[in-house]
Amino acid sequence: AAGGAYWVDSQQRRYVPVKGDHVIGIVTAKAGDVFKLDVGGSEQASLSYLAFEGATKRNRPNVQVGDLIYGQFLVANKDMEPEIVCIDSSGRSSGMGIIGQDGFLFKVSLGLIRKLLAPKCEIIQELSQLYPFELVLGMNGRIWVKAKTVQQTLIIVNILEACEYMTAEQRKQALAKLSGN
Repeated sequence: AAGGAYWVDSQQRRYVPVKGDHVIGIVTAKAGDVFKLDVGGSEQASLSYLAFEGATKRNRPNVQVGDLIYGQFLVANKDMEPEIVCIDSSGRSSGMGIIGQDGFLFKVSLGLIRKLLAPKCEIIQELSQLYPFELVLGMNGRIWVKAKTVQQTLIIVNILEACEYMTAEQRKQALAKLSGN
């Protein structure tokens, strides 16, 4: 196995941008035609006001400092400033853009995010049986969630945060308690 083993640090704290990754960024500044976003990496990413579906010089998206943006990296390499867009290759938003204000943003480990983003993730499927909620998962470890009430939102947040340290069995028990079964 010489040379064939790779050490992957799943506990890494700092997110490193990867081209194509979907992330949640926080708008920190507006500079001319470009917004600066905190994406949890070592440097801020830029986002052009034209990188939104239907955006033109006349029709600019209403983006404010403090807004949450769900987008993907168009440029991510160590020699250039990371750049985010909110449109896919055919110019569609595909669910990207400004995230609603009245949800709850929190951070989990990059290892847990990968688990949650896996296709057919059991955790998400189980949670969705509790009650309806909106969920945005960023590869940078940020999660935005919104349910009908603040209380329901916080229950989802607590379960997602605890998932990292629970076995599937413990999780199922906790969910059963919540749903009153």
